[in-house]
Amino acid sequence: MIAILIRRIASLIITLLVVSLLIFVVMDLLPGDPASVMLGTSASPETLAALQKQLGLDQPLPVRYLAWLAGVFRGDLGQSYTYGVPVAGLMAERLAVTLPLALMAVVMSVGLAIPLGVAAARRRNGVVDHLIGLVSYIGIAVPAFWVGLLLIIAFSTMLGWMPAGGFPGWDAGVFEGLKALVLPAVALALPQAGVLTRVARTAVIEVMGEDFVRTARAKGLSESLAVWRHAVPNALVPVVTMLGMQFTFLIAGAVLVENVFNLPGLGRLAYQALSQRDLIVMQDVVLFFAALVIVVNFLVDLAYLAIDPRLRTAV
Repeated sequence: MIAILIRRIASLIITLLVVSLLIFVVMDLLPGDPASVMLGTSASPETLAALQKQLGLDQPLPVRYLAWLAGVFRGDLGQSYTYGVPVAGLMAERLAVTLPLALMAVVMSVGLAIPLGVAAARRRNGVVDHLIGLVSYIGIAVPAFWVGLLLIIAFSTMLGWMPAGGFPGWDAGVFEGLKALVLPAVALALPQAGVLTRVARTAVIEVMGEDFVRTARAKGLSESLAVWRHAVPNALVPVVTMLGMQFTFLIAGAVLVENVFNLPGLGRLAYQALSQRDLIVMQDVVLFFAALVIVVNFLVDLAYLAIDPRLRTAV
């Protein structure tokens, strides 16, 4: 088990280094110069050169990459060209919105998908199964930002139950903060729940045909207990796999949803940095998103080992 963990951690570190290099190179290849954007087209060549030197943009790419990477390891993510503040503090403020939003979306997605998937599996090819399948396919087909717009029209404009956008800040109270995140979280959760429902249904159907489930029924265990106590725990491996994969789409969806709801999160920060050509903020935010996805997949691998002990000897 320890050898497996060492190999996985080494692979995690190598992957993060390779991803950081790719991010830096791609960002450097983007058209436009941050110094030119900051000064405008009327700046003199001398002023432009002085600002490029101040920002370190006159250094060769390998030197700039190693300096950026060293700063990341020290926790120094640099200074934002646009806001003039440390990027680490800027990201920490935005993360206080994005992280609760993502967690709420994951909880909602799992909370919807597992019961619906089990219900569809228990009533395979019945009316309930077909109805849940229809709803899940609609959820898969509809983009998160469009769901967000519909939610705003229904629950904000027409009913007036929820705020249409913006974030009051956690200083206004936990309830007010969570209330502002409910509609964006639902918009993110529904498409993911549609995919997860189909995976949960298929996994539960396969496990329900195993001998140990039939044995549990033969011993007098009710259908519900046999499913939830024996079938569902053994069907979690593909569900956890899909949940880890969905996290990537959740992060990508957050960029659009945060802009739809005008939330000051990391997704909106990335969009603003891209439009303002704030290179250092873009690099740090994209690296954070990439590292988050890689770490989540690493944790998913560890969850496999915890759920199914047979994998510990197979790896």
